[in-house]
Amino acid sequence: MTTMQPQPEKPQDEQHSSPRVKRRRTLIALGAGALVLFAIAMAVFQPWLLFVNTEINDEIPTATAPQSTPAPAAQPQSSQETSSTEGAPSTPTTPAPAPEPQAPAGPALIAQGSLISHEHETSGQVSIFRLPDGSHQLALEGLETTTGPDVHVWLSQAPVIEGFDGWFTAANYDHLDLGELKGNRGNQVYAIPADATIEDWTSITLWCEAFSVSFGAAELRPVN
Repeated sequence: MTTMQPQPEKPQDEQHSSPRVKRRRTLIALGAGALVLFAIAMAVFQPWLLFVNTEINDEIPTATAPQSTPAPAAQPQSSQETSSTEGAPSTPTTPAPAPEPQAPAGPALIAQGSLISHEHETSGQVSIFRLPDGSHQLALEGLETTTGPDVHVWLSQAPVIEGFDGWFTAANYDHLDLGELKGNRGNQVYAIPADATIEDWTSITLWCEAFSVSFGAAELRPVN
């Protein structure tokens, strides 16, 4: 009768290197890598913001028209002057000077425009007001856009171009950052720095600094 000899056990390292174990380790490593990439993508893109709406209701300035100084009333000619000039040739009457417009008592509208869409659907009216104290404010009225990460309001020297070509235009021109967009809807007012020369800025851009792209822009047209 033949006696079966026990087979020697494989070394522990050899057991761990079997194809099944290797496959399991690979899947675990890929899964962990995918989770890390997913977490990074969520942190960067913040897709949930697409479903978040923030409405702001700032008080928009109301423009007032310049006031005119009333013309002085004509002075009646005295009877003495009338008698002394009887029979003398008449002389043309000098017209009263035209009234000079005075500075408005309230805000004055000096520029305006309408937002167009770039990367996101965007609409609303843009206005720049000069206040009685000489300061300036930019107003967004009836704004509708998408909530995004790190979107700022820029006064810009860039031309406003429709379509995909206009998404990135403002990055190549000077701009003045008025701060982060308060919300994606409603009426909003932003203070313009006192040392800014309003005539230097020809447009406004809602600029997403996280992705260097414009959500929407408007050309600023001077108001006479």
